[in-house]
Amino acid sequence: MRESVQAEVLMSFVVSEELSFRIPVELGYQTKDPYAVRMTFHLPGDAPVTWTFGRELLLDGISAPTGDGDVRIGPVGSDELSDVTIVLQVGGDRAYFRASAPPLVAFLDRTDRLVPVGQERSLADFEEDLEQALGRILAEEAAG
Repeated sequence: MRESVQAEVLMSFVVSEELSFRIPVELGYQTKDPYAVRMTFHLPGDAPVTWTFGRELLLDGISAPTGDGDVRIGPVGSDELSDVTIVLQVGGDRAYFRASAPPLVAFLDRTDRLVPVGQERSLADFEEDLEQALGRILAEEAAG
């Protein structure tokens, strides 16, 4: 069984209303972390930056504005499969990206074929890894 899905899409990094440029963004999904997707942004002159957030956040954000924290995603227009904005925030700094919806939908479709949305808990390894991680965290808190 395959354990990951990768794709590369071009997104616009929106600096201002007048200035944006296209950058490659790697999309990644792994069965060992079935609730999350990763986006690695390759900005010119900077080291790649990876953001990890919920797969359902990306899925929901293609058709309706979603997210209220450091990651917000929403469609640009009301047309089905319009462009999608992705806003990433760290403190007071924000980065705006714009992507075409069809490549994101194709990526999400591939993740769904690997692990259907709603079936993430069926991955026994994930449950075991989560229990081990929680056990380590609780042991560290008890010792500290």
